[in-house]
Amino acid sequence: MYSDNHIHDIVVKRNTSSSRKRSRDSIRSHIAPAKKRSSFTSTKCTSREDMAENKGTEQCCSDNEDLFDGYDSIVGDSSFLAKLEDVELQMRQCRDQQTPNPCEDDLSDSILAEDFRDSPPRALPSSQLEFQKAITTPHKSPSRGAHNTSTPDLVNRPAVNHADLNVNKPPSKARRSMKDHLKKVLIDNAATSSTVSKTVQQKEAVMTEEMSFAMQAMESISAEGDLGPFFGLPSKVKDLILRLKGIQDLYEWQKTCLSLDSVQKRRNLIYSLPTSGGKTLVAEILIFKELLCRKKDALLILPYISLVQEKVRGLSSFGIELDFMVEEYAGSKGKFPPVKRRNKNSVYITTIEKGHSLVNSLIENDRLENIGLVVVDELHMLGDGSRGAILEMTLSKILYMSKSTQIIGMSATLGNVGDLQTFLNAENYTNDFRPVELKEYVKIKDSIYDVEPKEETCFSFSRLLDFKYSSGMQKMDPDHIIALATEVIPQQSCLIFCATKKNCENLAGMICKYLNKEFLKHKQAEKATLLGELKSNGNGSLCPVLKKTVPFGLAYHHSGLTSDERKLVEEAYSSGVLCLLTCTSTLAAGINLPARRVILRSPYIAAEFLKRSQYKQMVGRAGRAGIDAMGESILILQDKDINMAKDLLSAPMEKCYSNLLHDGGRGLLSLILSLVGLKITTTVEQVRDFMKGTLLSVQDAQVSPERSLWDLTVESIETLKQKSLIEASVDVHNETILQITRLGRATFKGSVDLNYCDLLYRDLSKGLEGLLLNSFLHLVYLVTPYDMVHQCKPDWMIYFRLFTNLSVAEQKMATAVGVPESFVARKAAGQSVRKSVDIVVVNRLYLALVLYSLLKETNLWNVSDRFQLTRGFVQTLLSSASAFGSSVLHFTEELEEFWAYKSLLSELTRRLTYCVQAELIPLMEVCGVMEHRAKQLYNAGYKTLAHLANADPQILVQTIENLFKRQANQIIASAKMLIKEKAEALQEEVDDLLMLPSDLPSL
Repeated sequence: MYSDNHIHDIVVKRNTSSSRKRSRDSIRSHIAPAKKRSSFTSTKCTSREDMAENKGTEQCCSDNEDLFDGYDSIVGDSSFLAKLEDVELQMRQCRDQQTPNPCEDDLSDSILAEDFRDSPPRALPSSQLEFQKAITTPHKSPSRGAHNTSTPDLVNRPAVNHADLNVNKPPSKARRSMKDHLKKVLIDNAATSSTVSKTVQQKEAVMTEEMSFAMQAMESISAEGDLGPFFGLPSKVKDLILRLKGIQDLYEWQKTCLSLDSVQKRRNLIYSLPTSGGKTLVAEILIFKELLCRKKDALLILPYISLVQEKVRGLSSFGIELDFMVEEYAGSKGKFPPVKRRNKNSVYITTIEKGHSLVNSLIENDRLENIGLVVVDELHMLGDGSRGAILEMTLSKILYMSKSTQIIGMSATLGNVGDLQTFLNAENYTNDFRPVELKEYVKIKDSIYDVEPKEETCFSFSRLLDFKYSSGMQKMDPDHIIALATEVIPQQSCLIFCATKKNCENLAGMICKYLNKEFLKHKQAEKATLLGELKSNGNGSLCPVLKKTVPFGLAYHHSGLTSDERKLVEEAYSSGVLCLLTCTSTLAAGINLPARRVILRSPYIAAEFLKRSQYKQMVGRAGRAGIDAMGESILILQDKDINMAKDLLSAPMEKCYSNLLHDGGRGLLSLILSLVGLKITTTVEQVRDFMKGTLLSVQDAQVSPERSLWDLTVESIETLKQKSLIEASVDVHNETILQITRLGRATFKGSVDLNYCDLLYRDLSKGLEGLLLNSFLHLVYLVTPYDMVHQCKPDWMIYFRLFTNLSVAEQKMATAVGVPESFVARKAAGQSVRKSVDIVVVNRLYLALVLYSLLKETNLWNVSDRFQLTRGFVQTLLSSASAFGSSVLHFTEELEEFWAYKSLLSELTRRLTYCVQAELIPLMEVCGVMEHRAKQLYNAGYKTLAHLANADPQILVQTIENLFKRQANQIIASAKMLIKEKAEALQEEVDDLLMLPSDLPSL
């Protein structure tokens, strides 16, 4: 039997002879040889099952006697044993006849001894070495003849003199059978220093012990996250990155970053690089390491819903291959609390708002420790108004409640990284690497200048534009954009950033007027296919601007397009079908659409002058890795903007400041309310201690120089008391205890804006008095977002026409909420209105009518035309209403008087989320499948998730028009992930039901 010391030696030897970064397979390969050399045994027949399997090919000895399994080949060699029997018979005859037999000594010693002497030394267990030592030490040898050399000779001994042995040989005694002698020799080899193992069970115990020890070693290595050669990950991850992303090797900065001491020791880290530097891949590798090595969940926070959906699509394939869950938390999607999984880990991909709700839910259920890693993309969003406040709340709670959770922040634009380091207790890694060199220029009149911020003049002359303009063309294009664009298109790509959405559309149309007709021939078939796709997505409608520009390889990109249209335009641009996009600044944030040349038509976004961070994000899109040797950016300036532009180009990056005090301190109020609601803090002093860990505390002097953080905290607590969201009481120790009220709990559980919680409660209470249930209109009104009311002004003629088409019950409902028909009629007629009416309610009902129309016919194009609104706005309204509906649902669940709303709002939210025919909803659940694609799939016979999950990508590509192989693979992977997620959730429920209660009463 192996000793503990020997087992320990095996593992230690392997650990010292190889890198700590080894895979499970390599560890098992280290264990395997040890199993083979156990007591000269083979592992061919290590169990009864193996013996049965090998029956007829190799015979083993009996279970009671055999310790050697298939290694007992000498015994199994019948010819060899037959020779031994013959020789032995001769010896007996010689002995009986008193005749000398010269073979006797050789048989007693040489046959076995010489064979083993010539064999190379073996790595024996310590127990066998002790036995060897015993039989080779003259004074301590057991009562066995010196002639016995059946154990391999591992020590240097003098040659044996056969003559001497014959002289000193003791009197002969009855000799046992040579077969028995061999058996005894082999048994002696397997003997321990004290006992001889005689059963298979004992032998298996040895193996079990060694495997157990090695597995413990493997688990300890796993806990450190060292499981493979690819930055601690199995090589399969590297292969998947190559197959699914096409990335063959990492950049040097990525390798350096992944090898940082802070990463290895799991300290918080902020890393920042220019746009397109490859930051996301580093984050993904760290997420894989958390899921596969440390067996913890991960949280990835992204700024926009579109980015969340894109990342869910991209990581689903990895999840299927590597056996982890990918869960989407955006809009109305996501479960609170998330499904508790025993056997699998999840990566939660969330928006900023949903990420905060998820963290709250995990804290409330005492599960935050399950999150081992939090990755925040675009960390500079901390300085972005109310969304920045929500992000700060999320990170502050994680820092306060979980000391084991690692936080990784990444951004391309960070000015005051020191403040963020202090806030997150993080280290910083910065690199100016760009995969493609960026050259920045400005254009003034018809001259191009190099940007040299370190020089006093900031600009140096580069060249004159060489393009012949007619007088009419000069009037239409005074900024020479056509000249700049045609220097690179159609062979290369170009992005033109415009100040407004309308500018994007006008500019794309204007460029087409003056392009050479040869542009129409470039990828003509692909462009015709794209137009067909756009038309199909619009249910037969096609944007007139796109209809005109796409044949030339141009398109516009802004929030006025539907998400389907934007996705089609992005894919066409990425594949080279479109060579030029006119776009707003939103394209620069997160969407990976690089270009050979980036043109900024003006240094303004709407009426505001560009910020340094915005400029850097836009020009950062110049240069396509692996395609271009360099990228160019050109900022077009007018004379009046030159000095401001010089300041812009030479200024440091803007600083990122806390936004908890944004909009009258709404963020601070929400934070304190949730702290009390989650029982993170129960006293004023505890609230103060928590606030010391916020970014606001770090920047207190800059953000609020007049009032201290303590004063702000006390004021916020008093405000919450006045709003009846929290209440205070004094305990026996005369200490003030803070408790949340019912309304406060509903507000924070529903993530309802504090500015609207009272209004929402009144509207819901008033709705109960006469809730209209023969139509969706009343419920739709209740979930119409308050914060979108001011983004749309009603067209009174449209309003009146729609109002008059409502049923009598619906008109009564409208009057009940505060919009009488007489008011709408007077406004439509252009008359003055004497009666006071709440304009917020009027506008909100108008938006509710938009949503109501959309629910009835589900055709976004028809609805946007009817209300004279952009398609993008209508879709944003629908998405916001879906998310707000989910919030209102959680709000009502905490208030018993609103019990009637629960099931009603649940169904309405589901309808608003997809807003399609009921049979398409299962397909729409798949990330990346929009209405048009769902219809294509449904008509082709793919009617359920199971159909999609089991689809053949090749058949899918051939069946569905304009579907590429990569898209088909993503759709199938997303469907598989959804089915897997649903099945896992059901299995968890089954396990919970069958589990024996821990508190079961007993005698």
